[in-house]
Parts: sequence; structure tokens; C-alpha cells
Amino acid sequence: MPASDFSAQEYADRLSKTRAAMAQRGIETLLVTDPSNMAWLTGYDGWSFYVPQMVILPATGSPLWWGRTQDKAGAAQTTWLAATDLLDWPEEHVQHPDHHPVDALVQELQERGWTSGLGVEMDNYYYSAASHRILDRAFGTSALTDATGLVNWQRAVKSDAEIGMMRKAGQLTAHMHEVLRETYRESMPKNQLVAEVQAAGIAGLPDLPGDYPAIVPIAPSGTEASASHITWNERQLVRGEATYFEISGCYRRYHCPASRSLFLGDPPGDIRRAEAAVLTAIDDALTAARPGTTCEEVAARVYDSFARAGYIKANRTGYPIGLSYPPDWGERTMSLRPGDTTELQENMTFHLMPGLWTADWGLAITESFVVTAQGGQPLADIPRELVVKSA
Repeated sequence: MPASDFSAQEYADRLSKTRAAMAQRGIETLLVTDPSNMAWLTGYDGWSFYVPQMVILPATGSPLWWGRTQDKAGAAQTTWLAATDLLDWPEEHVQHPDHHPVDALVQELQERGWTSGLGVEMDNYYYSAASHRILDRAFGTSALTDATGLVNWQRAVKSDAEIGMMRKAGQLTAHMHEVLRETYRESMPKNQLVAEVQAAGIAGLPDLPGDYPAIVPIAPSGTEASASHITWNERQLVRGEATYFEISGCYRRYHCPASRSLFLGDPPGDIRRAEAAVLTAIDDALTAARPGTTCEEVAARVYDSFARAGYIKANRTGYPIGLSYPPDWGERTMSLRPGDTTELQENMTFHLMPGLWTADWGLAITESFVVTAQGGQPLADIPRELVVKSA
């Protein structure tokens, strides 16, 4: 995701928003370890999040990129930062039993006098217990503030440029689903089907290249589909089973996930009843998704539709999306569920997930949408109905 994809003013606005949130929390220096947040603030893009790395954001001045020496060239190529703002830790510390990269970070922070008011993303996939222990020993517990989600919340309302990225991702998602509908057939090993769909998303379209998504295809069939996060296997597709595919195109690390369900043979009545409830839920939720409406009010449209059809949905029914890296394309802030009274704002983006899972099957038809004054507007154009093939 080259930093040049966005204007200098947009990056300046992102820093300003984040620093205002830091000031409200009493954070003087923010240590950003989530690669999605690192990319949002600086443009950094690399498969390097398996080792300690971060963007260091002081209250004033330029952000700093800090990471492995081998990845410094990637930071120079993808961020808008000056060469003097790129810091690295010794290569010999890579997964070394006696040395840890954060030891070098401690020294860097001490030399700059940034030893208090430190914000860390504690509930984050990429910030380890070992990293926190080293910082705690060096600066003391009182110097560290949990800044989980601080940057994530600043990302909630997308710029027009970001919406453009997500619409392009939506074109890739639609292309992937088209390949899925055309390729899906009885007796086909599912791993081969997934390979075709993944290849379509990465090869992309003319003048629209694809990227790797933050989540691999979710593609369970039959009773497998009673579980919501099963990927795929080599088993052949058979008649009498529903399969749902949750997939996303990815453009410049921006995502537009969408699920569709497929059936080989004649769908039984309970699956058709579930399909009708899901389609109504989507229409009702999108109609409600206007600025000022709360997350729980949008979610209520989904639960009400299911209740009228005789179903009970116990899990959340949506979450915000945008720029992301593995293992998740959600932004980990608000949720479409009871009790979340966050008000929607124009240009927020969500993955609406009215999936149903029973003991014997699962059915998911979902939409990614942007909040507008007219309601939720889908970011991809994909037929919603159950895809049925008799053979």
C-alpha cells in the first residue's frame, strides 16, 4: 500500500485525530504495533508482523518507524517518512533466546526521554506478553497506558479516498463470486474450487490487481457449515448440501468481504425459509443504517427478521471493516449487536453478517456497506439469492 495512494493532507489529518485522542488519554508517546494502524498512519506495508515492529508516535514531530533491520528498506519504499525517521533493531536479535528486540526499543526511548505516558496496544495480536514485560520492567506499570483501539477508532469514518479503495476491493469480491458461481459443481474437490476463487481475487481484473486478503476463504459444506469459521478441505462437493463462501477481494490492503451460499440439488424448506429471513434482514438493516442510528438499532432489524421466521440468533451481526492485515479484516471497535449504542456516521463501513447456523447446516448471505444519508449502500454488486445448481 504505497503511501502515495493518499495525500499528505490526509496523513496529516490522521495524525491530528490520533494525537487528539492521545491527549484525552494522557498519552505522550504512542507505540503502535497493529500493522493496520501502522499502515494507516504511515503507509507501511510488509509481511513483517511476525517480529516486533511499531510506529512510534510522539505528541509532536514526525512519527518513527521501528523494526527489524532487514525490513528497513521496505519502510523506506512504502512510507512517507524521511530516512532519518526509520529506526531498526539489531538483526541478531531475531528470535534469539537471550536477546529481545524490545530491549533495543527501551534504549531508544530512554535516549529520547520518552519514558512516561507510554500508550501500548495491549489487546492486540502483535504485542506480545514478553514485549510488555520488558517495557514494564524498564519504565514501571504507571508509565504504561492501555491504548487498545485508540487508533482503530480514528479509522472508523472513512475518507472518500478510502471508500474508493473499498469499492475497488468490492469489484474484486464480485469477480471472485462470479468465478465461484461458474465453477461450483458436483464432485469437484473443494480445495480446487478455493484455488480457482483465490486465483481470481489475486489476478484481479484489467487495471485492477488483487492483493492477499486478511482472512482465507471460509468454505464449509453440509454439517461442516454448522460451524462458522471452517476453511476448506479436499472433500468433493455433493448433492443435498449447502456450502457458504465468505471471501473478500483486497485492494491496497482495503477489504470488502461478502458471503454467499450455494446448494447442489433442490434446497429443503428450512433452508429456503432461512434464505427468506436473511434476505429480509439485509434489506431492513440497510434501510436503517443511516447517520444517527445506533449499532444496536441496525442489529435489531436482523434479529426481528429472524424471530419472525422462527430463528434465534445469539451472536453479533456485523462489524466495521477497512484496511487490514491477517488474521482479521475487522477493525475491532463497534459491533452490530444489542447493547452497542455507538451512533453511525456517514462513511462508516461495515460487514453486515446475518448468518444462521443450525446443528445440521449453515447459511450466510452478507453485505459490506457504507453508511450514507439514504441508508447502507453495498460496496459490491453481487446477486444475493441462494445459488442453486441441480447438477
